[in-house]
Amino acid sequence: MPRPDLNLLVTLDVLLAEGSVARAAQRLRLSPSAMSRALARLRDATGDPLLVRAGRGLVATPRALELRGRVGQLVQDSEAVLRPAETLDLKRLDRTFTLRVREGFVESFGAGIIARIGKEAPGVCLRFAEKLDKDSAPLREGSVDLEVGVVGDATGPEVRAQALFRDRFIGVVRKGHPLSKGKITPARYAAGKHILVGRRAFKRGPLDEALEALGLERKIVTIVSGFSAALVLARASDLIACVPERHTENLRAGMHSFALPVAVPEITISLLWHPRLDADPAHRWLRTCVRDVCAGKRVR
Repeated sequence: MPRPDLNLLVTLDVLLAEGSVARAAQRLRLSPSAMSRALARLRDATGDPLLVRAGRGLVATPRALELRGRVGQLVQDSEAVLRPAETLDLKRLDRTFTLRVREGFVESFGAGIIARIGKEAPGVCLRFAEKLDKDSAPLREGSVDLEVGVVGDATGPEVRAQALFRDRFIGVVRKGHPLSKGKITPARYAAGKHILVGRRAFKRGPLDEALEALGLERKIVTIVSGFSAALVLARASDLIACVPERHTENLRAGMHSFALPVAVPEITISLLWHPRLDADPAHRWLRTCVRDVCAGKRVR
């Protein structure tokens, strides 16, 4: 069996990324005819047309879509193997990193992370982006360098994850609220008016299931998209919010927090990043900074 031409992997990666023979040729500094010949060789090698005509453009076949992520990773790994090892000079590092996080993270951990980074690498700028969903596309596409969140079904299978800390959900009410005094029983808790945090229509969660097991049901009177909004409403009314404890520590100042009267599983907050940045020295350093701050290690 003839040995495959591994140079075709780079061509395939660019063709699948661009979806155009002309643009792929321009990116690889080849003539359109040379790129067309390369596509013909790829079709022969894979036994699939890969890109087919649709109107004035080209669309990927199912086989091409299946290969896209795998080929991209192979090319990135190959480039990493052939790239000279770098010596990281933090004092001269000039780079902007984008961290995607849920609201509350910046308020609780942002100042510590910025202080740590400013001390070690004054040329680095951090950009915090709001995490509106669990889609891994921003990590895959490179618009986000690092993400903080819970690993779930929507997390891409290629994404790397490392646990930062465990968190638990707690109840939060305004000072002077009836639940700020006396023992909080499941029945007393369920009898109040509640805020649901979620970006979809009402969805039952572990808290509702735990109450249902006791024959109880909480009354949801409003649904908001984030923890900050839930706490603002609870601070100004008799509504009850349910939020993660560590994630919202600095958002709950001046409010009364309490342990939920039913058992609800804890959640693991993790660091998420794309494997192409796994061996990047600056990215490894950034991950260490975030981990240390979240673990409570102080800047020295």
